[in-house]
Amino acid sequence: MQQIRVAIAGAGGRMGRTLVDTVHHTDGLIVNAATERAESGLVGTDVGEVAGIGRVGVLIRPDLDELLGDFDVLIDFTTPAATLHHLNLCRDARCRMVIGTTGLSPSQREAITETAIDTALVYAPNMSVGVNLCFKLLDMAARVMGDDVDIEIIEAHHRHKVDAPSGTALRMGEVVAAALGRDLDKVALYGRHGHTGPREGRTIGFETIRAGDTVGEHTVWFAAEGERVEIAHKASNRMTFARGAVRAARWVAERERGQFDMQDVLGLREL
Repeated sequence: MQQIRVAIAGAGGRMGRTLVDTVHHTDGLIVNAATERAESGLVGTDVGEVAGIGRVGVLIRPDLDELLGDFDVLIDFTTPAATLHHLNLCRDARCRMVIGTTGLSPSQREAITETAIDTALVYAPNMSVGVNLCFKLLDMAARVMGDDVDIEIIEAHHRHKVDAPSGTALRMGEVVAAALGRDLDKVALYGRHGHTGPREGRTIGFETIRAGDTVGEHTVWFAAEGERVEIAHKASNRMTFARGAVRAARWVAERERGQFDMQDVLGLREL
């Protein structure tokens, strides 16, 4: 079987190093290209040594445009600006993408949709298999419990995370709102302070915690009088996101074009 050649954007970061390690140890996939920002001291070094797996013969480069043709699928967990640049390059070169970047604006998400006209990509705010199973459970819970419950979404991440609420928390809110026929932009309530008055029943509340080295925790409450259902996911390390991304890379390599998410990769839409 021909190996799928994978490029890792932001290969020197915490997530990038984990992705390099995971791809390297996955049968049928090979790390064939890697990038870091131009000012990084890691440019020119072997990506395997940076990831702690030993030399793999792939040097980190400052820009993806130097590497087009060297890979089949790009895995991108970088920044919105970098991802937008990579979208343009991959669209022109017809390279597949797996995008886990969070904090994207509506216009940047629209750019992803437009890119999918010409190539295949998987875009998901969270690549974890467990989190994507939770999305399915949240849809079910919201439909069953309906408007009789108060809904709160609590998320926690490490002190270095720059966007809030997390992309995963927002996606959870979108799933619940869609199941209830609500517009999340109109019913979302981000934090509370001061004299807020009684809770308005149709709102979907978000609470954000940033502390220490917390990898990622999400809990959704469906609270009624006398009972509460909680759907929760806790990640103990970044490997869970990397494994999902690698699974997505293998899946999207067989598609010609179109925008997909982890529900497609995992076959959860059919359940």
